[in-house]
Amino acid sequence: MEQDILKRFPPLPDRIGHVGGVESLTVDGRRYFFGFDFTSDLVLSPLIDDPGAMSAFASEYLRQTTGRHDAAYWDGLVALAVDGSALAGDDADRTVVLADLRAGLPTAGSHLLYLLGAATGWDDWFEEAPEVREAYERLGFDDEDTEFVDHCLEAVREHGTGARPDEWTVVRFHLDTAVRHLPGNWGVLFAPLAEGVLNHR
Repeated sequence: MEQDILKRFPPLPDRIGHVGGVESLTVDGRRYFFGFDFTSDLVLSPLIDDPGAMSAFASEYLRQTTGRHDAAYWDGLVALAVDGSALAGDDADRTVVLADLRAGLPTAGSHLLYLLGAATGWDDWFEEAPEVREAYERLGFDDEDTEFVDHCLEAVREHGTGARPDEWTVVRFHLDTAVRHLPGNWGVLFAPLAEGVLNHR
């Protein structure tokens, strides 16, 4: 039975055996669990909508600092992920409505934007688009500014895409590329982000 569960949720490449815990978020009223490496800010698993399956996945592919544990041990951590989070302030931050993603841009500094980075491994994609590098340079991008995309997103949301073309180039590229690089079923579930970007063009 456990093997059948594991076949439904294959592990993410290169993220097997990490030390981590369990987090969750709610998308259109359905709660999804996922493994998370708090030291590296890295998502460790696909999104799993069944508590028992999350425990089975974790027992097979995740570790704690005390080593490997069985599914019964992970049941307790899965239950805790329903009521609270070590990443988000309150449950509202962990709630996503897909219609909102289709209709508009995400909020700057949101938990969702953070998870996009954590799921994609914080990849640097500038080599894919020289026009984006140029926009970064014109805006005075600082490598130390970890909230640069948030600043661009705030500017676009406040002033519009036409008034802030360089900021919009950064935001559009970041969101489009993040969706393309999301691993496993993360990319399927959050595909509406790309629709939201398209609706602003």
